[in-house]
Amino acid sequence: MVDEAVVTMVRGGADAPLDGVGSGPPDAGPSVLRDCADAETHVGSVCFKHGPPRLVGVELEWLLHPPEARSLPDAATLAAALGPHAPTTLDPSSPARPLPAGSAVTVEPGGQVELASPPLPDLTSLLQTTRDDAAALHELLAAAGLRPGHRAADAVRPPRRILAHPRYQAMEESFDRRGPHGRSAMCSTAAVQVCLDAGEAHEVAQRWHVLHALGPVLLAAFANSPTLHGRRTGWKSSRWAGWQQADPFRTAPPAASADPVQAWARRVLDSPLLCVRREGASWSVPPGITFADWVRGTAREVLPTPPTTADLDYHVSTLFPPVRPHGHLEVRYVDAQPGRRWALPVTVLVALLSDRAAVDAARAACEPAEGRWISAARHGLSDRVLARAAATVFELALRRLPAVGAPHWVADDLTAMTEQQVLRGRCPADDPDIPEGATP
Repeated sequence: MVDEAVVTMVRGGADAPLDGVGSGPPDAGPSVLRDCADAETHVGSVCFKHGPPRLVGVELEWLLHPPEARSLPDAATLAAALGPHAPTTLDPSSPARPLPAGSAVTVEPGGQVELASPPLPDLTSLLQTTRDDAAALHELLAAAGLRPGHRAADAVRPPRRILAHPRYQAMEESFDRRGPHGRSAMCSTAAVQVCLDAGEAHEVAQRWHVLHALGPVLLAAFANSPTLHGRRTGWKSSRWAGWQQADPFRTAPPAASADPVQAWARRVLDSPLLCVRREGASWSVPPGITFADWVRGTAREVLPTPPTTADLDYHVSTLFPPVRPHGHLEVRYVDAQPGRRWALPVTVLVALLSDRAAVDAARAACEPAEGRWISAARHGLSDRVLARAAATVFELALRRLPAVGAPHWVADDLTAMTEQQVLRGRCPADDPDIPEGATP
């Protein structure tokens, strides 16, 4: 969730754009930014790449549990388990090879393991590739006695950072100024992130708006983190609650805007710096300095060198809103799911965005639930407004499955979830806890 593989371009990286998206000029290398207008233009061109919406990717995170459920895997154990697939933030000497089907492995600050699929042109190939690589990854982990968790938040262990990277040191310092929630969010939560092309220029605003309209509904339907650090929190998605309390400026849903490109560019420049890459062990910056301050030179005593476009790209990777434009649109509001159920939010989003009529119908169904992010995280589908919207959205998705080539096992799983949970106003957080290490 906090993007360990910042600027890795294998797609592979949590922050790499979908290959083939957009038609801009070849990268001429970073250039110095001396004007906020130029910086906003750069954000718009890099974060919203235009082109036919052809590709889809997914990033899956898992909390890991050794045989002793109350312990955390240390960095050395995890590096040994991942072998040549270990990321360089975990083992600087690692070749960081992709998994057999092409997915990259990254590690989050608290030892969560992430699989990032390559961008693929259809749902069927994405699901098969991800299943194959997830199985290969879990075999490596199982050989070291590590099992993936079934919830999206750590139910028993306190948050502890195992990565010594200066990015995460700076992030921890920044979050700690606001309280304990940021450390829990970065070290003790896991998500399913779905990556979709932004689309042609005339489609961008529509795709942006429908993904946000769907947000509270899918957050509620897939909420799967009712317990954190040994206690019931009162939230169906403690993961979402933790991230929102960690640093709302960095994580909050956006205000409504007719021009999401301009609004995002302004938000990026107005956001405080989380860290600045430099030589040495510390990337920390004093609180309150925005990227716009850096561009204007008003923080020259702290940042004497003007920023470059590469610094701006990196700054974007330190923002964690529900949908982050990063060349593609990265949907970040879904909790990690047990077993193979990670495929369900992927399938729902692909199905609903595959057809103009489905997009319009989904947006209309979600309109009564607009803005109900907090209720979605706290109550799940026991919120009746969200439950009604979810029933319509899931039925729309089910009708689109043949058109997007969904495999039978996904259709069966989505049908079962719709009948057994969604239409009954239930979400995964309402299911009994499964002992960690057991098969869901």
